[in-house]
Amino acid sequence: MAGCSAALGPGYTIEKQEIRVQFLPQPEPRIRIEADYQLKNTGNQPLDNLQLRLPGHRRFHYENFTASWDSVPLTPQNSIGNSRNSSFSLPAPWTMQARHALHLSVEYAPPAASEKALSFTKDAFFLPAEGWSPELLPPTGLFASGGTPPKKWDLLVEVPDGFQVQSSGAQKKSMRKNGTLTARVEQGQKDPYPFVVAGRYSAADVSAGKERMHLWTRNQQDAAKWKGTSNVLERVIGAYNAAFGERAKEAGHIWIVECPVAAGCLTNLNRETAKLLGDANQRTNSEMISQDTMVVDLSEPVPDFAASLAPSLATSWLGYGQNPGFYEQEPPLSLLPAFATAIGREAAIGKNARAETIRRALQLIPEHAEPRQKDTDEVLRAKSFLFFYALQDKYGSGVFQKAVSHMLYARRGRGFELSDLIAAFEEETHTNVAEFVRIWMKRPGVPEEFRARYKETAAATVHFHKETTP
Repeated sequence: MAGCSAALGPGYTIEKQEIRVQFLPQPEPRIRIEADYQLKNTGNQPLDNLQLRLPGHRRFHYENFTASWDSVPLTPQNSIGNSRNSSFSLPAPWTMQARHALHLSVEYAPPAASEKALSFTKDAFFLPAEGWSPELLPPTGLFASGGTPPKKWDLLVEVPDGFQVQSSGAQKKSMRKNGTLTARVEQGQKDPYPFVVAGRYSAADVSAGKERMHLWTRNQQDAAKWKGTSNVLERVIGAYNAAFGERAKEAGHIWIVECPVAAGCLTNLNRETAKLLGDANQRTNSEMISQDTMVVDLSEPVPDFAASLAPSLATSWLGYGQNPGFYEQEPPLSLLPAFATAIGREAAIGKNARAETIRRALQLIPEHAEPRQKDTDEVLRAKSFLFFYALQDKYGSGVFQKAVSHMLYARRGRGFELSDLIAAFEEETHTNVAEFVRIWMKRPGVPEEFRARYKETAAATVHFHKETTP
């Protein structure tokens, strides 16, 4: 079936695609998105409608959505099963092999005071990787296909002259005319999640080692004061490389960008994860908006500033193109993001932090559980979190890194399940890892030898180095 040249079901191909992002600062700042597609029916039957997914209202406040088919306006009909999906009845049946032009347009506006959507000002904005652009969907039917972008397409970013611009893709050319800067950036298969960040920022190089770190802030910064933060982030990146494998060869740059509006910049930190780490009162002050770009709230001083940035970096290894379901797994994999957060903070704070983190999580799990007692949700989360430390202890950090990086590479862009993790470890160790997983996750509590190992150092004192925002 994979070798057949004939279509097996309804479908279409996006032959050409261009998306334009236009920032309009006056009178009220707005972001206009316009997308043009050339589509060809490559399926085995005519199509009478087209489906797409709109941005989520919780994250984006958008207005004035319009669509046209060969310049004929289309009227969207909301999907019953998914509020973000819309369907358009086409003016006439879309016959096989026929080509048509689709145009989409939408405007983002700053959210109302009662909303928590993404916000921006007349001087800066960003569009995070994934979610901001309407997504074309395949038609309904068996063996349906369609909606996949072409191998190469152009993203145009139009902003006032004087703005700094950072986006996904490879820049082709820039043009300045009548006070406007237009950057044309080619997107490819290495850019499955396009993003844009731009504004009247002061840029500084705050690199501390082989990682190139770029700081964009509203006001000019003393780069020397950021060297301490850069040194800590260099350690964090090293810890993630050691745990999950090296990032892609083209990586090596990190952009740290001040939030346009702090209140509409960051999503909420998972409070359950914060509880595991003993940071229930920790204020969220950073978030990755792409694999290499972080937005940071600098409106208030934050103790342990570098450590507070560390958790955000985890998505460079595990999120975006690596695992589409980064935050939508079942235990124990649902706690992999929390584990990544922990090792980042441990690298920032110091070597004793690992044992302290484990002891804190062990306090959430009863010491003497009944043989058939079912774990509560809180206990299951703590066990799943500690499961990754147990894998490190059982098989060694070298094997852990090889197995996890192999799994991430093999399942890149498709997500992974517990069976994939087990298979990766069994390939590295040539042992029955499935039995180890079963004992750890199915039996109540945690193995006594694991608890005893960390009880022995329960009296250890951990010294935290307090660093505030530069």
